[in-house]
Amino acid sequence: MTARSAEQAQFAASLHDMLAAAEVPAAARAWAAGDRAPGLAVWRALAALGVTSLAVPERAGGLGASFADVVVGCEELGHHAVPGPVAESVAAVPLLLAALLADAAAGDLAAVDLAAGDPAGGAWPIPWLAGLAAGELIATAAMPPWLPWAVDADAAGLVLLATGDTVRLAAPGARYRSVDPGRSLSQVTGGQLLARGPAVAAAIARVLDAGALACAAQLLGAGRALLEASVRHAGQRTQFGRPIGAFQAVKHQLADVAIGLEFAGPLLDAAAAALDRDDEKAARDVSAAKVACTGAARRAARAALQVHGAIGYTEELDLHLWLLKVRALAGAWGSQAEHRARVMAAISAPVDQLTAVGQSTARGRAVAADRGTTTGEPAAADQAATSGEAAAAGEPAWS
Repeated sequence: MTARSAEQAQFAASLHDMLAAAEVPAAARAWAAGDRAPGLAVWRALAALGVTSLAVPERAGGLGASFADVVVGCEELGHHAVPGPVAESVAAVPLLLAALLADAAAGDLAAVDLAAGDPAGGAWPIPWLAGLAAGELIATAAMPPWLPWAVDADAAGLVLLATGDTVRLAAPGARYRSVDPGRSLSQVTGGQLLARGPAVAAAIARVLDAGALACAAQLLGAGRALLEASVRHAGQRTQFGRPIGAFQAVKHQLADVAIGLEFAGPLLDAAAAALDRDDEKAARDVSAAKVACTGAARRAARAALQVHGAIGYTEELDLHLWLLKVRALAGAWGSQAEHRARVMAAISAPVDQLTAVGQSTARGRAVAADRGTTTGEPAAADQAATSGEAAAAGEPAWS
């Protein structure tokens, strides 16, 4: 486990101040109503602070920052419920393109020339990476089976489909509602081949872990926001002539939330450090962090609803932006059951089999992806609907 540096704390504070002044809740409401302009303005402000360039290599105009830095940024974006495909555009897609850039330069994959550079020279992903870094491009992706649907594909200038050992450009198809009105989910159809090969399969496996950890960071940030809102409300609302925060039942409940968030943070940072150093136990650490952050955020959501009472269920209160964000992200980038199974497999295996477990996980993803279709159709377990109407439409329940 590594503690966050003073520079990372300063970066998080600067990002917090910018987002607090950016009226993000209003932008999120507009995004949910189909008006992207305020949300895109927030994304441009994020680009000005370097958030969108964190995972972009310096060669393409980015910062080439560590994944520990990416996690710091994603946590603060979750803290402010920033709309859009955060884990995809800030972490997963730039890391995938950066890996393909390196592999193409090394001649480890077959790539197609998209008139964006010479694939033989390994430069073809650079224009997309540069667009992401500058905030001129938002990207999303479908990566079955963990991520069978592309989030906010209608707002993205780049949509990718990554399955098995291939990466393709993708076109969005049928669009579904999410439990979070600030998200949309789209089936995608694979188009022009961008890259194929064993190196691509390895890159996709690592990017899936990176996306899961970025999602975990968002959940931790959202949980912090819910706790802060609950504490404020508990200090303002009175019952029997006293603030409800003075009652032990409320104090203990909020203390449990604070402890859960406090314990999840080090797991998040440790997993980021493991990814940065390509540790063979990184997959286990990522899953442990996702489980812990999801559990802590869900606990914060339950407590927030109970502390706020009936008003917590209303759309007029901004609290619902975080409540529904937590509900949507909890099942994204792998379910709790899948991540717990990965942790159990890792801690149950002998030390000399840990590497084999990681390799088996990557192979399992590829096999599961090959069983699906190029439309990114989810597995049967992911097709459980949130209502009878959703079941008829085949809407995903996890996000």
